[in-house]
Amino acid sequence: MDFIKNNLANALTLANLFAGCVGVIHLILGDYQTTAICLILSSIFDFFDGFVARALKSNSNLGLQLDSLADMVSFGVIPGLTMYKALEPFGAELLGLHFPFEIKYIGLVVTVFSCLRLAIFNLDEEQRYYFKGLNTPTNTVLLFGLYYAFKETGTFSFLFENALLLIILSFLTSWLLISPIKMMAMKFKSKALKDNYPKVVLLVGGIAILVIFKTVGIPMLVIYYILVSLIFQRQLK
Repeated sequence: MDFIKNNLANALTLANLFAGCVGVIHLILGDYQTTAICLILSSIFDFFDGFVARALKSNSNLGLQLDSLADMVSFGVIPGLTMYKALEPFGAELLGLHFPFEIKYIGLVVTVFSCLRLAIFNLDEEQRYYFKGLNTPTNTVLLFGLYYAFKETGTFSFLFENALLLIILSFLTSWLLISPIKMMAMKFKSKALKDNYPKVVLLVGGIAILVIFKTVGIPMLVIYYILVSLIFQRQLK
């Protein structure tokens, strides 16, 4: 019984990793629906591994390391590979110039900075009720959500038909991952409305965006999240 108690959270973390690996494979194959399902599963496992660890008081250094390693695949490799796929059609051409390498590799900068962000997060003890910079799962939702909406509905074509905009997006989100900007975490300090007003604004507005825009609303929700976090910077602590 103690074995199950001490390792249940780690099992959920490894399930996150497994789902992420499957997601990577299907992203390479161009099966974006399966990748989307894998990301949903990874997010669920990522949430519940921490929840279970706290509930069972089975937190450990091993669990901390496993969590970051699993997230590196699900929320580090997948967003970088998404930008790689998005830039792939442009070959080695950018702004009329021919580069000695295919520009799709630039998209992998997102993976590099995701790794850096996860390492910084492990060493930072401040981020309890807020995130410092954009967290990797949210960044993955933004980048893959944009690409998935484009592939499924043709939305955001202005972005995916312009290599320069895609490169700017890759570097912008990479910077956001390690930026000092405070981003809201959905953890409640108390039941008082005044302490949780920004979260209520995010929750109500987020639900409205998803109801109105459906699939297209998923990346829009992340943009809304960033804007709300910027507006309420002083209240995030």
